[in-house]
Amino acid sequence: MPHLSGRSAALRAVIVQFLQERRDAKLEKLSADKPEDVLKRAELLEQFVPRTWLEDAARRAGQIQAVTHALKPTHPDARGTNLYCPPDSLPRLREMGSHALGQDFDGDVVGNAAALDVYKFLKLEHEGQTLLASMLAGDADVATALSDDPAEATTWIEAFTQLTQPRGRPGSHTLAKQLYWLTGEDPLNDADYHLLAPLYATSLAHRVFERLQDDRFSEAAKAARAARKAGEFHDRPTRDYPDLAVQKLGGTKPQNISQLNSERLGQNFLLASLPPRWHNRDVTPLLHADSMFWRFGRRPEVRRALKALRSFLATDPPRTVDTRDQRDDLAEELLDEFLSFGALMRELPSGWSDDPACRLQACEKVWLDVGASAARANDWADELARRYANWLNGALGTTEALRMGDPEQAHWRKALDEALADFDWELNHAE
Repeated sequence: MPHLSGRSAALRAVIVQFLQERRDAKLEKLSADKPEDVLKRAELLEQFVPRTWLEDAARRAGQIQAVTHALKPTHPDARGTNLYCPPDSLPRLREMGSHALGQDFDGDVVGNAAALDVYKFLKLEHEGQTLLASMLAGDADVATALSDDPAEATTWIEAFTQLTQPRGRPGSHTLAKQLYWLTGEDPLNDADYHLLAPLYATSLAHRVFERLQDDRFSEAAKAARAARKAGEFHDRPTRDYPDLAVQKLGGTKPQNISQLNSERLGQNFLLASLPPRWHNRDVTPLLHADSMFWRFGRRPEVRRALKALRSFLATDPPRTVDTRDQRDDLAEELLDEFLSFGALMRELPSGWSDDPACRLQACEKVWLDVGASAARANDWADELARRYANWLNGALGTTEALRMGDPEQAHWRKALDEALADFDWELNHAE
């Protein structure tokens, strides 16, 4: 290609570098001593001449389609319409959807996996914009960078930009999902229904995957979780995703679903969206009881956390740092439940513990009742932590092999002491 200047030259340099890197990666696998490899080397050198490769890429572009909403994730054998809908062209809704991605999104591609290199070429960026986006915007510098022949460049750009256009007439497939949506007033009238064919929002799914991976495994997220565990400040919030499921698309060949699915190795996250499980758990004052722990220990979440911690300790794990960390993680679930229980009880009318039928210890009254008139000595939290540690030792030590002693009691006590310190301002503020 002749020498260019300005922005077209920079774009052409990006294209040439892409082709050289792909060519060199293939050449490195060839041996200089084998006659057949010598022939392959000559073929590769000819294949990656810019004009030759671009002409072939324009021809193969018809084998793939750029999409933001794909059909194949619904079923790998489904045949039908895929759509390329730039998120900023979609209606703005309050609900979460692809429109929230704006101009910053990853387009996907479906079709012949052997032609995916064409899309990788079109995703090359210069000045923050992909080649495909520049072509769709009618960027004249891109045309000049592609070819010195304006007619040839126009032909190639038309072939490349066709990737974003629907193929054939809109249609669904017997293996695709379909549902009838009532648009009229009469559910018995077929004409009052509209047939919907939901597509997989692949660009949105990819952004969700990237966000969750960053929140779970990035170094910054690990540092934030370590700071939280140590009770230290960190400028990054921690995010947890309970009951997360992973859906594998494409089996051993995720590239047959789409390019982005291949980049994720077929993994697609499913956030928990279960209906609420209602429990009749009216909050009532703790009367006629000498201790709060009988009600606390009956809570389903507490029983589950206790069972998990007891089962772990029963395996007699080695005394290592990993063991201590796992034990503390399980014990922290019980601490969270204890704090939640206290917050729940403090929602009752202030002063409920002054009822003569309330026989709780003073430290428990202070903890559970915002308006408790019980004396609030400086050591009320220490006494509460001691009682908690005694209760936990007893709840765990149900067998001879799991007898809990003073070291365990001191460990549980210290953990709750530190947790209660975070509530000091709230409790004092209520006075």
